[in-house]
Amino acid sequence: MPLVDMPLEQLLQYQGINPKPVDFDAYWERAINQLNNTPDEISLTPFPLTASFAEAFELRFKGIGGSEVYVKYIRPKGKKNCPCMLQFHGYSWFTGDWSNRLNWVANGYAVAAMECRGQGGLSQDTSVYSGPTVRGHIIRGIEGPEDDMYFRNVYLDTAQLARIVSDFDEVDPARLGAMGGSQGGALTLACASLANIKKAAPMYPFLCDYKRVMEMDLMKDAYEELKYYFKMRDPRHERETEILTKLGYIDLQFLAPRIKAEVLLFAGLMDTITPPSTYFAAYNKISSKKNHVVYHDFGHEGLPGADDLIWEFMHDL
Repeated sequence: MPLVDMPLEQLLQYQGINPKPVDFDAYWERAINQLNNTPDEISLTPFPLTASFAEAFELRFKGIGGSEVYVKYIRPKGKKNCPCMLQFHGYSWFTGDWSNRLNWVANGYAVAAMECRGQGGLSQDTSVYSGPTVRGHIIRGIEGPEDDMYFRNVYLDTAQLARIVSDFDEVDPARLGAMGGSQGGALTLACASLANIKKAAPMYPFLCDYKRVMEMDLMKDAYEELKYYFKMRDPRHERETEILTKLGYIDLQFLAPRIKAEVLLFAGLMDTITPPSTYFAAYNKISSKKNHVVYHDFGHEGLPGADDLIWEFMHDL
């Protein structure tokens, strides 16, 4: 089989090469403290979804910095102590159709599908960032204070959502799950590292080991903005270590040791958009119960049978 990355036996040992900021733990403790001091200003507006067993709501809450975050929230009618699935979407996209969640609701789960601030959905990003954005969000805020980086705020949005649904009368706060692919896989890991999640199913997660992406010459597609940033702002890479270290604050391999959830990772070994080694750097740092499902001939695409495996994985949530 041809390889675009390391052989699987090496992937399962790989520890990542992106530099870690020396104050990483203090950085995230400060972020969590900020979140803990941010009140949950929420609104729930009924949505007319035709389903005899479900009630649907547009959930909005004020995230860090006052940005409004939009969530599709569906719950089973008349149920208490429900498990709740948190769902996260791919890069620059949105949550899609309401009806796509009804299989979970019919089985007794509440579902909260979050739209990332300032991307393709209805969430708004009103924060002010220093520096260019070029094409994407990884570098948004890279030239300002590290506390003002875009993805820091999005990671905190996932944790705030977990906190909000945990307070709903119909939700059992000890039975939260998280799932998503690509950026959604990244936010699944972020949420599991920052909130009380019982089970997490990330699929080929984004936002891991930026230096490895550069080393593989894969600053394209999801990581394209890194290439443009260096071409425009640092063409001789004189500040490369500085920039990569700052990106280390939002590198999920360094948040992964905080995860206490049971994790089921999905990997496509032919993936050149989120290379497997980047997210195995995060997976290998998870100390909680975990397993991985490998698709040897697949890249960044639909993985046959993955939805069924996630369904079975979450059945006792």
